[in-house]
Amino acid sequence: MPDLPRIPIGEWARQFINLLRRELSAVFDVIGAVLDTLIGWLATVLLWPHPLLFALLAGLLGLWLRGWRFGLFSSLSFLLIESMGFWVSTMQTLALVLVATLLAVIIGVPTGILAARSRGMSASVRPVLDLMQTLPAFVYLIPAVMLFSIGTVPGLIATLVFAIPPGVRLTELGIRQVDPEVVEAARAFGASRNQVLTRVQIPLAMPTIMQGVNQVIMLALSMVVIAGMIGAGGLGEDVFRGITRLQIGLGVESGLAVVIIAIFLDRITSFMRDRALDLD
Repeated sequence: MPDLPRIPIGEWARQFINLLRRELSAVFDVIGAVLDTLIGWLATVLLWPHPLLFALLAGLLGLWLRGWRFGLFSSLSFLLIESMGFWVSTMQTLALVLVATLLAVIIGVPTGILAARSRGMSASVRPVLDLMQTLPAFVYLIPAVMLFSIGTVPGLIATLVFAIPPGVRLTELGIRQVDPEVVEAARAFGASRNQVLTRVQIPLAMPTIMQGVNQVIMLALSMVVIAGMIGAGGLGEDVFRGITRLQIGLGVESGLAVVIIAIFLDRITSFMRDRALDLD
């Protein structure tokens, strides 16, 4: 039985990346510089207060949002991070996650809204989201490194690609789940299509959208180790160093710092989701 002809998909991908590097290198340099500056600026802001002051502010925020137990947990958790010696790495990771989350929301929420309003857009976006969620992260790290070199930016790009899908999917779901009778009532009172979207659909879908933001943050944090492998710094680099050198203590402590950030951000976004439910 004759062998099937080989389809050179990998070669096409290599040629496409080389084309981008050759024709748009200046554009990628500008994008990389802007993203690197943004992450560096945010990390500087987070590192500006003394760790004790930061822990106090985190505790007060937790107290205001979820009560004294979470406030106490927040303060003690960040003090634990400082006592383990991972403060700088933690703030670098937090800056990376916050920037990735911001970009994912800016891209994902409007895309989800468009997908909810257009079945053609939804059908077009769905396979792309499936690809982004199922393609191993190491695969799209390769073009990210080729286009942006080693450092924080390719780690951010990989994190962004991995974290966007739940923001898109849950935004679309939230908009589609709004009661059609409520939408028809708004239109009957003379509301335009954009007014229905901004004053009816988005407010009613906000709990689901905030759940999507929560998932974006969790997925972004799950990528910090992979981002650390390509020089993104932060806790991912510490975890990776602990793995490669078989330093159990380093791996456990840096992993614990990641868990603390995840719990802190998860509780904050959960509060925002619950608040949206109460307003609903």
